[in-house]
Amino acid sequence: MPKKIVLCCEKCGSRNYSVPERASANERLELKKFCSHCNEHTVHKQTR
Repeated sequence: MPKKIVLCCEKCGSRNYSVPERASANERLELKKFCSHCNEHTVHKQTR
């Protein structure tokens, strides 16, 4: 079973999303996703 990467909202800090880990992930993943707490699209960064 692949490991999961947890994504955290940059604005409010809530952990909303998890995605499967990629094989060639050298730097942290950044995606623009919808945050239900902020009620807008914000940048979500990979947490440790």
